[in-house]
Amino acid sequence: MNQAASRFEEPIEHISAAELVQRARDLLPELDACARQTAQQRRVPEEIVRKMQAAGLFRVLQARRYGGYEMDPEVFYDVQMTLAQACMSTAWIYGVIAVHNWQMALFDDRASQDVWRDDRSVLISSSYMPKGEVQRVPGGFRFSGRWGYSSGVDHCQWALLGGLVPSATGGAPEYRAFLVPRGDFEVLDTWDTMGLRGTGSHDVVVHDAFVPEYRTHKSADGFAGTSPGLAVNDAPLFRLPFGQIFVRAVSSSSIGALEGALQSFREFARTRVGDMGTRTAEQAVVQTAVAETAVAIDEMKLVLRRNFAEMQARIRRQQALDIETRLHYRCQAAMVSERCAQLVYRLFMASGARGLFNDSPLVRHFLDIHAGRSHYANNPDTFERNYGGVLLGRENTDFFI
Repeated sequence: MNQAASRFEEPIEHISAAELVQRARDLLPELDACARQTAQQRRVPEEIVRKMQAAGLFRVLQARRYGGYEMDPEVFYDVQMTLAQACMSTAWIYGVIAVHNWQMALFDDRASQDVWRDDRSVLISSSYMPKGEVQRVPGGFRFSGRWGYSSGVDHCQWALLGGLVPSATGGAPEYRAFLVPRGDFEVLDTWDTMGLRGTGSHDVVVHDAFVPEYRTHKSADGFAGTSPGLAVNDAPLFRLPFGQIFVRAVSSSSIGALEGALQSFREFARTRVGDMGTRTAEQAVVQTAVAETAVAIDEMKLVLRRNFAEMQARIRRQQALDIETRLHYRCQAAMVSERCAQLVYRLFMASGARGLFNDSPLVRHFLDIHAGRSHYANNPDTFERNYGGVLLGRENTDFFI
């Protein structure tokens, strides 16, 4: 092992999954108190991100050799859903930034050394749109383009950006993620939205940067489990399909936000008497909405945990994850955001005219959940049609699974 790599073998903090989730829970009062500031500034406050870093939250899925905990994905999603109870914007950037620490374990080890050589808390943003203009050159690629929706980029020193590498034989281009340092990209302030305002999901521009071959990751390797980083990061965690890990990082915050919305609504509805003298808590439609929401939250969490427990069990037994199972889990992930949007809508409507006021905490959850539903990965129609087609004998068209 070379000297640079050995530096990553320093002892790391020993911590339990329960303690990490509790650290996330301890942040909730502060997240709630600064939620309006987060929305107005269109970014999560720097102090909040620093506290999340100090709490070790970004290290849940990070490889041990780079100072991470290598915990089960369920811990990562539990942390994210906990944060979302108070602020879905904070939970959103946590999810899509921390998941990159997992993906870095798939890259050639030199890429991780570039990122974490001097500071193992450095954060990485992304935009996986295949927008990059790619030209092969000796040792790597010249890389240019403009990408949208790079959530949390203001807090990050590196970015993973999507591009298509032209085939040398005239075949289909090859999708890769290109890892570029902050000095090679410009951030354009474009994010001004109705919901998830604090995610700061701005545009990113790269002008003719050189990206070494080792700082790219092939999507095909992520699908097949043949990523170069597995030579040094051999834990079963890193043999999970990237598609399964990532899509849950953009859907699971909706579950936590719905849980926060339910808590807020229960506090509101317990004592509210409407303008016509009717007690909200005594209305059948309200009681039904609350019960169905509580049950749905439990069901969605159970499915999330069951799916990852089953995938990891198969990987530990060195069993392949078949296409139908992957598509089934992929479809369930895509359905989460739509289901949460429908349920928070019912709570919103049950609030009556009082729910229209911006000082109602339910409004923030309502807007954020609906904004999260607009992410491409959270559109169930596309993935339901593909999965249903496969069950009916048609060819699979989705390999981000």
